[in-house]
Amino acid sequence: MPEADINGTRMYYRSEGRGIPLIFIHPPVLDSTNFTYQLEQLSDTYRIITFDMRGHGRSAYSPRKLTYALIADDICALMDELGLRKAYIAGYSTGGTIALEALLTYPDRFYGGILLSGLSEASTFVLTSEIRAAIRLSRLRAQRLLTTAVCAANADSLQTFKRLYSTAIQGDIRNQHQYYRESLVYNCTRRLNDIQAPVLLLYGKQDKALFPYARMLREHLPNATMQFIPGVRHHLPTKAPGKIHEAMRLWVRLVHPKEAQPENEAAKLPDIPVDESVSSEAERSPQVLH
Repeated sequence: MPEADINGTRMYYRSEGRGIPLIFIHPPVLDSTNFTYQLEQLSDTYRIITFDMRGHGRSAYSPRKLTYALIADDICALMDELGLRKAYIAGYSTGGTIALEALLTYPDRFYGGILLSGLSEASTFVLTSEIRAAIRLSRLRAQRLLTTAVCAANADSLQTFKRLYSTAIQGDIRNQHQYYRESLVYNCTRRLNDIQAPVLLLYGKQDKALFPYARMLREHLPNATMQFIPGVRHHLPTKAPGKIHEAMRLWVRLVHPKEAQPENEAAKLPDIPVDESVSSEAERSPQVLH
């Protein structure tokens, strides 16, 4: 089992493939198992790196309070461990918020970012209510109930549910509680203009609760591309892997610096049409509550 001592804690990680590095960040309770399809389907072209953050999955409990800033530090330390000078950073759900924190704090370490159902703050009533409910469950140490609910929502099959659950249940509820609390209070919206790197925003076309956040990021990120994936809601890594992989491959091909392009890398990438238009529904969505 690949592990490394990262900033004083034992961290589980996986690194598969060769080429341009892509690092994936998971949301609370889940762990790197959530990116199984990405490891399997993208490592033919890229170097895919996944990890279990502190107190999640197979990584050790962290006596240090889990914050987005600390996780961003851990990601850069893991890159150093793997000998990576730069990479693309990809975050799913609140993992996307950590990706934004990493882009803001360490702009020289990342070529760009990919946000899968991402957000820069949690401010709408629906989302904050969901996070508060998870905080209450984690405070009650109802780990099995919380893990079952999260894994069931993200599973595309019974087999996937069992795979997600088997590793997620190994996490520590104390660090998971901290992750949820951080998700409720963190806000980097006013700093988004400082991110000059290219960012790809991918959302499910049926994930209407995230439309206000999609519009917010599209408006404030200077170099953002957005695409809505049809037929899916929030859970893009497990329920729409093929569609998001097509969008990611073309986007990397378009934005990756030529001087940093591995030899013959462009020849490996298929020419895939991507609809980069902003969903009209997202444009008409109500103002985000502050």
